Amino acid sequence: MNLLNATRSELTKQFSTSVWWILLIVLVLYIGSTAGGMAAVIAAGETGSLGGATTMPTGLGERIPRLIYGLATAMGYVFPLIVGTLLVTGEYRHKTLTPTFLATPRRGVALSAKMLAGIVMGLVFAVAAVGSTVVAGGGVLALFGIDPQLDSAETWALLGRMVLALVLWVLVGIGLGTLIRNQIAAVVGILAFTQFVEPIARLGAGLVEGLGDVARFLPGAASDALAGDSIYAIMGGGADQPLEWWAGGLVLAGYALLFALLGYAASWRRDVV
Repeated sequence: MNLLNATRSELTKQFSTSVWWILLIVLVLYIGSTAGGMAAVIAAGETGSLGGATTMPTGLGERIPRLIYGLATAMGYVFPLIVGTLLVTGEYRHKTLTPTFLATPRRGVALSAKMLAGIVMGLVFAVAAVGSTVVAGGGVLALFGIDPQLDSAETWALLGRMVLALVLWVLVGIGLGTLIRNQIAAVVGILAFTQFVEPIARLGAGLVEGLGDVARFLPGAASDALAGDSIYAIMGGGADQPLEWWAGGLVLAGYALLFALLGYAASWRRDVV
Protein backbone atom coordinates (compact mmCIF):
# COMPACT_ATOMS: atom_id res chain seq x y z
CA MET A 1 0.00 0.00 0.00
CA ASN A 2 1.41 3.37 -0.99
CA LEU A 3 1.57 6.40 1.30
CA LEU A 4 -1.59 8.03 -0.06
CA ASN A 5 -3.71 4.92 0.39
CA ALA A 6 -2.19 4.25 3.81
CA THR A 7 -3.03 7.80 4.90
CA ARG A 8 -6.59 7.44 3.62
CA SER A 9 -6.88 4.19 5.58
CA GLU A 10 -5.62 5.88 8.76
CA LEU A 11 -8.14 8.69 8.40
CA THR A 12 -10.94 6.20 7.85
CA LYS A 13 -9.97 4.39 11.04
CA GLN A 14 -9.89 7.59 13.07
CA PHE A 15 -13.11 9.15 11.80
CA SER A 16 -15.05 5.88 12.09
CA THR A 17 -14.73 5.91 15.90
CA SER A 18 -16.47 8.12 18.44
CA VAL A 19 -13.36 9.10 20.39
CA TRP A 20 -12.35 11.98 18.14
CA TRP A 21 -15.67 13.84 18.21
CA ILE A 22 -16.13 13.29 21.95
CA LEU A 23 -12.72 14.86 22.59
CA LEU A 24 -13.57 17.62 20.11
CA ILE A 25 -16.79 18.51 21.96
CA VAL A 26 -15.01 18.49 25.32
CA LEU A 27 -12.26 20.69 23.85
CA VAL A 28 -14.71 23.28 22.54
CA LEU A 29 -16.71 23.40 25.77
CA TYR A 30 -13.61 23.56 27.98
CA ILE A 31 -11.62 26.09 25.98
CA GLY A 32 -14.65 28.17 25.03
CA SER A 33 -15.91 28.48 28.61
CA THR A 34 -12.41 29.17 29.92
CA ALA A 35 -11.79 31.85 27.31
CA GLY A 36 -15.16 33.48 27.98
CA GLY A 37 -14.70 33.43 31.74
CA MET A 38 -11.11 34.67 31.60
CA ALA A 39 -12.08 37.41 29.16
CA ALA A 40 -14.85 38.55 31.52
CA VAL A 41 -12.52 38.68 34.53
CA ILE A 42 -9.70 40.50 32.75
CA ALA A 43 -12.04 42.87 30.90
CA ALA A 44 -13.92 43.69 34.10
CA GLY A 45 -10.65 44.43 35.85
CA GLU A 46 -9.47 46.63 32.99
CA THR A 47 -12.71 48.59 32.80
CA GLY A 48 -13.10 48.85 36.57
CA SER A 49 -16.33 46.86 36.64
CA LEU A 50 -15.05 44.85 39.59
CA GLY A 51 -14.13 47.92 41.57
CA GLY A 52 -10.52 46.81 41.77
CA ALA A 53 -11.44 43.47 43.38
CA THR A 54 -9.43 41.21 41.08
CA THR A 55 -6.24 39.21 41.40
CA MET A 56 -5.56 39.38 37.67
CA PRO A 57 -3.01 41.94 36.42
CA THR A 58 -4.44 45.11 34.96
CA GLY A 59 -3.06 47.60 32.46
CA LEU A 60 -2.70 44.92 29.79
CA GLY A 61 -4.21 47.15 27.12
CA GLU A 62 -4.02 45.84 23.56
CA ARG A 63 -2.44 42.62 24.78
CA ILE A 64 -5.72 41.31 26.19
CA PRO A 65 -7.12 39.69 23.00
CA ARG A 66 -3.81 37.88 22.37
CA LEU A 67 -3.84 36.47 25.90
CA ILE A 68 -7.44 35.26 25.56
CA TYR A 69 -6.97 33.72 22.13
CA GLY A 70 -3.71 32.16 23.31
CA LEU A 71 -5.65 29.97 25.73
CA ALA A 72 -6.25 27.64 22.78
CA THR A 73 -2.59 26.62 22.89
CA ALA A 74 -1.70 27.44 26.51
CA MET A 75 -4.45 25.20 27.90
CA GLY A 76 -5.93 23.31 24.96
CA TYR A 77 -2.78 21.66 23.64
CA VAL A 78 -3.33 18.58 25.79
CA PHE A 79 -6.26 17.52 23.56
CA PRO A 80 -4.36 17.24 20.26
CA LEU A 81 -1.47 15.72 22.19
CA ILE A 82 -3.75 12.95 23.47
CA VAL A 83 -5.33 12.53 20.03
CA GLY A 84 -1.91 11.97 18.50
CA THR A 85 -1.02 9.44 21.18
CA LEU A 86 -4.29 7.54 20.70
CA LEU A 87 -3.58 7.32 16.96
CA VAL A 88 -0.81 4.86 17.81
CA THR A 89 -1.56 3.37 21.22
CA GLY A 90 -5.10 2.51 20.14
CA GLU A 91 -3.59 0.11 17.60
CA TYR A 92 -1.71 -1.71 20.36
CA ARG A 93 -4.67 -1.74 22.72
CA HIS A 94 -7.18 -3.10 20.21
CA LYS A 95 -4.68 -5.43 18.48
CA THR A 96 -5.20 -3.80 15.08
CA LEU A 97 -1.54 -3.06 14.41
CA THR A 98 -0.94 -6.51 12.88
CA PRO A 99 -3.43 -5.99 10.02
CA THR A 100 -2.07 -2.46 9.62
CA PHE A 101 1.42 -3.85 9.05
CA LEU A 102 0.08 -6.61 6.81
CA ALA A 103 -1.58 -3.95 4.63
CA THR A 104 1.48 -1.69 4.81
CA PRO A 105 4.55 -3.89 5.35
CA ARG A 106 6.97 -0.96 5.08
CA ARG A 107 6.77 0.34 8.61
CA GLY A 108 8.29 3.69 7.75
CA VAL A 109 5.39 4.26 5.34
CA ALA A 110 2.91 3.17 8.00
CA LEU A 111 4.33 5.66 10.49
CA SER A 112 4.47 8.42 7.86
CA ALA A 113 0.80 7.76 7.07
CA LYS A 114 -0.06 8.20 10.73
CA MET A 115 1.85 11.49 10.75
CA LEU A 116 -0.07 12.76 7.71
CA ALA A 117 -3.37 11.61 9.20
CA GLY A 118 -2.32 13.34 12.43
CA ILE A 119 -1.84 16.61 10.56
CA VAL A 120 -5.43 16.40 9.30
CA MET A 121 -6.72 15.57 12.76
CA GLY A 122 -4.60 18.38 14.18
CA LEU A 123 -6.14 20.90 11.79
CA VAL A 124 -9.63 19.84 12.86
CA PHE A 125 -8.83 20.24 16.55
CA ALA A 126 -6.82 23.42 15.99
CA VAL A 127 -9.63 25.18 14.14
CA ALA A 128 -12.09 24.10 16.83
CA ALA A 129 -9.84 25.29 19.68
CA VAL A 130 -8.91 28.60 18.09
CA GLY A 131 -12.45 29.22 16.91
CA SER A 132 -13.88 28.64 20.38
CA THR A 133 -11.52 31.18 21.96
CA VAL A 134 -12.25 33.76 19.26
CA VAL A 135 -16.02 33.33 19.44
CA ALA A 136 -16.36 33.08 23.22
CA GLY A 137 -13.41 35.21 24.31
CA GLY A 138 -13.67 37.80 21.57
CA GLY A 139 -17.43 38.05 22.05
CA VAL A 140 -17.08 38.73 25.79
CA LEU A 141 -14.39 41.33 25.18
CA ALA A 142 -16.65 43.11 22.72
CA LEU A 143 -19.45 43.14 25.31
CA PHE A 144 -17.11 44.98 27.70
CA GLY A 145 -16.19 47.47 25.02
CA ILE A 146 -12.70 46.08 24.42
CA ASP A 147 -11.63 45.72 20.80
CA PRO A 148 -11.21 41.99 19.94
CA GLN A 149 -8.78 43.11 17.20
CA LEU A 150 -10.13 40.73 14.60
CA ASP A 151 -9.44 43.31 11.92
CA SER A 152 -5.71 43.22 12.68
CA ALA A 153 -3.23 41.29 10.53
CA GLU A 154 -1.16 40.68 13.66
CA THR A 155 -4.09 38.92 15.31
CA TRP A 156 -4.61 36.63 12.32
CA ALA A 157 -0.89 35.86 12.24
CA LEU A 158 -1.19 34.89 15.92
CA LEU A 159 -4.15 32.63 15.17
CA GLY A 160 -2.28 31.02 12.29
CA ARG A 161 0.74 30.27 14.50
CA MET A 162 -1.60 28.79 17.11
CA VAL A 163 -3.04 26.42 14.51
CA LEU A 164 0.49 25.38 13.58
CA ALA A 165 1.37 24.80 17.24
CA LEU A 166 -1.66 22.57 17.81
CA VAL A 167 -0.89 20.52 14.69
CA LEU A 168 2.66 20.03 15.95
CA TRP A 169 1.25 18.82 19.27
CA VAL A 170 -0.55 15.99 17.45
CA LEU A 171 2.78 14.96 15.90
CA VAL A 172 4.42 15.07 19.34
CA GLY A 173 1.64 12.79 20.57
CA ILE A 174 2.20 10.35 17.71
CA GLY A 175 5.89 10.23 18.56
CA LEU A 176 5.09 9.55 22.21
CA GLY A 177 2.57 6.88 21.27
CA THR A 178 5.18 5.20 19.12
CA LEU A 179 7.64 5.26 21.99
CA ILE A 180 5.21 4.23 24.77
CA ARG A 181 3.08 1.31 23.66
CA ASN A 182 0.81 1.14 26.70
CA GLN A 183 -2.14 3.48 26.19
CA ILE A 184 -2.92 4.02 29.86
CA ALA A 185 0.71 4.70 30.72
CA ALA A 186 1.04 7.14 27.82
CA VAL A 187 -2.13 9.12 28.65
CA VAL A 188 -1.41 9.23 32.39
CA GLY A 189 2.15 10.34 31.69
CA ILE A 190 0.91 13.10 29.36
CA LEU A 191 -1.60 14.39 31.91
CA ALA A 192 0.95 14.31 34.72
CA PHE A 193 3.56 16.19 32.71
CA THR A 194 1.29 18.76 31.06
CA GLN A 195 -0.92 19.52 34.06
CA PHE A 196 1.58 19.32 36.90
CA VAL A 197 5.26 18.83 36.05
CA GLU A 198 5.78 21.46 33.38
CA PRO A 199 3.48 24.17 34.88
CA ILE A 200 5.26 23.81 38.22
CA ALA A 201 8.66 23.88 36.50
CA ARG A 202 7.74 27.01 34.56
CA LEU A 203 6.40 28.77 37.63
CA GLY A 204 9.50 27.80 39.59
CA ALA A 205 11.79 28.99 36.82
CA GLY A 206 11.10 32.57 37.81
CA LEU A 207 12.30 31.86 41.34
CA VAL A 208 15.57 30.09 40.55
CA GLU A 209 18.29 32.01 38.76
CA GLY A 210 19.31 30.45 35.48
CA LEU A 211 16.43 27.99 35.39
CA GLY A 212 14.42 30.25 33.10
CA ASP A 213 16.92 29.70 30.27
CA VAL A 214 16.25 25.97 30.51
CA ALA A 215 12.49 26.22 31.05
CA ARG A 216 11.93 28.12 27.82
CA PHE A 217 12.95 24.99 25.91
CA LEU A 218 10.23 22.90 27.54
CA PRO A 219 7.57 21.85 25.01
CA GLY A 220 4.79 23.98 26.52
CA ALA A 221 7.03 27.04 26.67
CA ALA A 222 8.11 26.47 23.07
CA SER A 223 4.46 26.19 22.04
CA ASP A 224 3.64 29.48 23.77
CA ALA A 225 6.59 31.13 22.06
CA LEU A 226 5.35 29.90 18.69
CA ALA A 227 1.85 31.19 19.40
CA GLY A 228 3.22 34.57 20.46
CA ASP A 229 1.71 35.08 23.91
CA SER A 230 0.38 33.12 26.84
CA ILE A 231 -1.57 33.59 30.04
CA TYR A 232 1.44 32.01 31.79
CA ALA A 233 3.44 35.13 31.00
CA ILE A 234 1.28 37.35 33.20
CA MET A 235 1.07 34.73 35.94
CA GLY A 236 4.82 34.50 36.40
CA GLY A 237 5.21 31.28 34.43
CA GLY A 238 6.84 32.71 31.33
CA ALA A 239 10.54 32.93 30.64
CA ASP A 240 12.16 36.34 31.01
CA GLN A 241 13.35 36.06 27.42
CA PRO A 242 11.11 33.59 25.60
CA LEU A 243 12.18 32.05 22.32
CA GLU A 244 11.36 33.76 19.05
CA TRP A 245 8.20 32.35 17.51
CA TRP A 246 10.09 30.53 14.76
CA ALA A 247 12.54 29.08 17.30
CA GLY A 248 9.64 27.88 19.43
CA GLY A 249 8.20 26.14 16.37
CA LEU A 250 11.51 24.45 15.62
CA VAL A 251 11.86 23.26 19.23
CA LEU A 252 8.34 21.82 19.24
CA ALA A 253 8.90 20.16 15.85
CA GLY A 254 12.19 18.84 17.24
CA TYR A 255 10.35 17.12 20.08
CA ALA A 256 7.98 15.48 17.59
CA LEU A 257 10.87 14.28 15.42
CA LEU A 258 12.93 13.08 18.40
CA PHE A 259 10.10 11.05 19.91
CA ALA A 260 9.17 9.58 16.52
CA LEU A 261 12.75 8.52 15.76
CA LEU A 262 13.22 7.04 19.24
CA GLY A 263 9.89 5.24 19.00
CA TYR A 264 10.65 3.93 15.52
CA ALA A 265 14.05 2.61 16.61
CA ALA A 266 13.00 1.20 19.99
CA SER A 267 9.42 0.04 19.50
CA TRP A 268 7.86 0.47 16.06
CA ARG A 269 10.15 -2.04 14.32
CA ARG A 270 9.64 -4.71 16.97
CA ASP A 271 7.40 -7.71 16.45
CA VAL A 272 3.78 -7.15 17.42
CA VAL A 273 2.54 -9.52 20.09
